[in-house]
Amino acid sequence: MAVGLPGLPELKPVKGVRLGTVCAGIKKPDRRDLVLIALADTATCAAVFTRNAFCAAPVIMAREHITLARAKMLLINTGNANAGTGDDGLVRAGQCCETVAQASGCKVQQVLPFSTGVIGEPLPAEKITAAIPSAYTRLDEDGWEDAAWGIMTTDTAPKGASRQIEINGCPVTVTGIAKGSGMIRPDMATMLAFIATDAAVTQSLLQHCLVRAVQQSFNHITVDGDTSTNDACVLMASGQSGLPIIDDSASVAFRQLCAVVTEVCKELAQKIIRDGEGATKFITIEVNEGGSEQECEAVAYSIAHSPLVKTAFFASDPNWGRILAAIGRSGLADLDLDRVNVHLDEVCIVSGGGRDPRYTEAQGQTVMKREEITIRVQLGRGNQSVQVWTCDFSYDYVRINAEYRT
Repeated sequence: MAVGLPGLPELKPVKGVRLGTVCAGIKKPDRRDLVLIALADTATCAAVFTRNAFCAAPVIMAREHITLARAKMLLINTGNANAGTGDDGLVRAGQCCETVAQASGCKVQQVLPFSTGVIGEPLPAEKITAAIPSAYTRLDEDGWEDAAWGIMTTDTAPKGASRQIEINGCPVTVTGIAKGSGMIRPDMATMLAFIATDAAVTQSLLQHCLVRAVQQSFNHITVDGDTSTNDACVLMASGQSGLPIIDDSASVAFRQLCAVVTEVCKELAQKIIRDGEGATKFITIEVNEGGSEQECEAVAYSIAHSPLVKTAFFASDPNWGRILAAIGRSGLADLDLDRVNVHLDEVCIVSGGGRDPRYTEAQGQTVMKREEITIRVQLGRGNQSVQVWTCDFSYDYVRINAEYRT
């Protein structure tokens, strides 16, 4: 029931990044569920991880490994999150990393593991280790599409984005894939996202580029307000484009690269919302004229996380009082209600803190029947603004999550 989700675009290969995808039978037979990504020796790698205190074993291990050695291999499995599994989960994740290291000839610390799926179940390491050699033989620069399928859980469709630009006359490619549909309220990155470029970038600047891109994209989406135990976002730079290494944060080259990486991340983030579990509406929440970005975010998320607001949108019911209530409980000190205006698309529903005198129920109904709607809030407190993307709550959201383990 995805909302305006386009088919998978052409995912341009990134020189120096190879992907192999196989069916390991982790949860279901004959389903692509294991992905291996190999990086050129010249590559640098940056990552951000969930801030959930109950972070999964692969998050703990990947976070440690990336500080110890230059990443060479990424291992991603779906069907099992390996979260809430204690020391045993770390042992099993380590076994999988060791098998990848043996197959590729790299060090164990150069393997970054990632998992997604059911929480609290032991990782079937024996199935994964048995399938790793096959995934290794399938490594190919054209493996992005299969990999996009191979990282899905409750997603209804694979998600990818790709761009090519010129930096200082040299063609540069940025390609990424992501998965996510429910348990979506990132607090650092996204559910799982893997983005690569063939530019050469120092590790510190690559990390800076990723954090900046994530803050403008994945950190501004929410389906249900639940931050996963397994969220991770990785940015890889293979250094194979021929462009001289980017090592200056003030350079035009760095700004251009950051812009295109952010563009790819925004496209992936919005595709996650369009494919939110049971979603029938894609909702953009704009909060303008805030005193700070933080208070704009507080208002936006108060609206985006309100079950009453989200169910009203599912019903196409212009119950604007629910939006007003969400703004009012967002925690803003000394909010001047007379300065608050609210629009649904082009229709002003609230002006001066109350119902706009020109507003009619018919106008609101017309907007609410649309699949894509923008809620625009003006706070009249400053010049800061924020955009957050979310979706509605439908019957199917409840069904999908009620039946998740069955």
